[in-house]
Order: sequence, then structure tokens, then C-alpha cells
Amino acid sequence: MTARRRRLLTGLVPLLLVATACGEDGSGTTTDASGKSLDKVTLTLNWYPYGEHAPFYYGKQQKIFEKHGIDLDIRAGQGSQKTVQATGAGQTDFGWADTPAVLSGVDAGVQVKSLGVFLQTTPSSVQFFESQGIGGPADLKGRTIAGTAGDALSKTFPIFLKKNNLSESDVTVQNTDPAGKIAAVISGKTDGLLGYASDQGPTMQDKAKKPVAYLRFSEHGLNFYSNGLIAGNKILSGRKDLAQRMARAVSEAFAAAEKAPEPAVASMKGASEQLPPENVLSEQFATTLTLLHTDATRGKAPGVNTEADWQQTIDVFAEAGLVKSPKAVAEYWDSATAAKG
Repeated sequence: MTARRRRLLTGLVPLLLVATACGEDGSGTTTDASGKSLDKVTLTLNWYPYGEHAPFYYGKQQKIFEKHGIDLDIRAGQGSQKTVQATGAGQTDFGWADTPAVLSGVDAGVQVKSLGVFLQTTPSSVQFFESQGIGGPADLKGRTIAGTAGDALSKTFPIFLKKNNLSESDVTVQNTDPAGKIAAVISGKTDGLLGYASDQGPTMQDKAKKPVAYLRFSEHGLNFYSNGLIAGNKILSGRKDLAQRMARAVSEAFAAAEKAPEPAVASMKGASEQLPPENVLSEQFATTLTLLHTDATRGKAPGVNTEADWQQTIDVFAEAGLVKSPKAVAEYWDSATAAKG
């Protein structure tokens, strides 16, 4: 055997070992630069990366996940419902999903639980151009709003109207594909849309070059949990230590990103071909930072939840009809594994 061939074969050995360790599902271990063993972990987002997700990329860049023994692989999602299903089925180790999708998933038998909701003030809102002259909920009377039938926003909108002394017949909700809602408002087909203040609004403002205003549900009598970290019951029963480390790492990543918003947003560069412009990402993340707590968790670490806030959320979605058979909080949230502090 020639010296050159020996060198080639020697170089292949580490690659073969890594490939064997990783396995087909992406699980396994790798090592960091210092030789420390890391668990390979997949996290599937609720959607393609946008500003809200900056802490994951910043945490990875700053080696926060490595500190907790995790080699993180962040994957784009295709909606919270699909992320919940994939997490419950073990197709991804962890997921980032909207709490209503978690509630309805558990209600339908999906084997998944929350490790902590991070967006504890809902970003749900009615969004419109400032030129529409909508100053409060009463100004929605007679308006047409783009919404998507069956999603959490459309299901909770009637509750929002009721809390503000309006009836469902006062506002026309035009059924629109999620990807088409912004276009419907820009083209004038609708007066506004139902969306998340941390997502669609900044994008719509950037595309139209016109200022966007919001009627946030949370500022008009209706709040509930939004996006958070989830794990399948198989992980929780078989790899609880990994779940605890992941919950702590995500909490630490959010706390670090909150202190350094510009570097956090910059860390997302190249995350996706669908990534919004940096100015949109910055506004999305700035809004996200206003959603991290309720009155009960203010001053606590990101991702720390309370049973009372969980119960309020369950009650809202039971009223909205998204949860047919409401269960105890412990059926949805694994408080023992969740972030502390």
C-alpha cells in the first residue's frame, strides 16, 4: 500500500465513525473542538426562519447549545400542526410550535408535551395600514379581514370580538390561504388581516413601504400562550436528561439574544433562502421580545411558565372549540423538565 493511499484511508476513518454514530434519523453524538461529546439534536421550527427564531441561531453561534452538550441542527417547518405531529412521531427530537397546535394535537392523541412556552403574550392581532384609520376594535365594524379558516387566529377572533362588544356578523372574515393574506391587504381586497405581530406585520410594511398598525388581542382583553419548545413523549421518557438540557439551553439562548438583539439577528444570515430582509428580521425580533412574559413570569428566565397561565390558555381554546376534551395542565406541559429560574 502506498503512503498516499494510507493517508487517504486514515482520513476516511473519522468520517466513517461520525456517519455511523449519526444514524439515519440524525441522532447520535459528535465531539466539539475540545473533544467533548455532544448529542446530535434536531429542532424543527414552526415555519421557515424569521426574526422570532434568532435566539436559536445566536445560541448555536455563541456555543450555548454546545455548553449544554448539544450539537443543534435547526430545520425549517411547514406549520405548527405538522411540527407537532413530526415531534410526536419521533421524526424530529424537538419542535418549536404554537401552543394551540400542541393542545389540539394532544387532544387528538399525539404523544407530545411542551417544555415551556416562550411567547407567553400572544402576538395574535388584526393588522392593517395606518391609513385605514382603525383606532380600536369598534372601528372594525363593517370591515373585511383576511383570515384562514380553522387556524387558531380565526378560531379565537370571535372571542376577541365578543370581549370588545362586537358580534361575528360585524366583521367579514374572508377565507384566504396563509401565504396570500399580505397580498390581499396590499391589493385592497381586504382592509386588514389576522396575523402575528412578530411575523406578517413587519413583512407587509416592508413590501408596501407603508406603516402598519395593529390591534393586539392581548391589549384588548384576550391573552393566551403562543410558541414554545416541545418534545415527544419518547424523548421525555427515555432521554429526560437531554430534554432538560435542551430546555435550559433554549432559555439561556433567549436570555443572551435579548441582551444582544443586533448580533442575534445578524447570526441568522444564510439561515434560509426565504429569510426576510435584515430590517424585517430586526423588527420581528424586537416584537418577539415584548412577548416573552406574562405578569406572573415577569423577571423570571425565558420559558418559565405557570400553571395558572396554562389553564387560562386551555380555557380559551376550549371556548374556541380547538380543544374538544380539555385535560389537566400536566397532560400538556412537562413542568418537571421545563426551564427553571
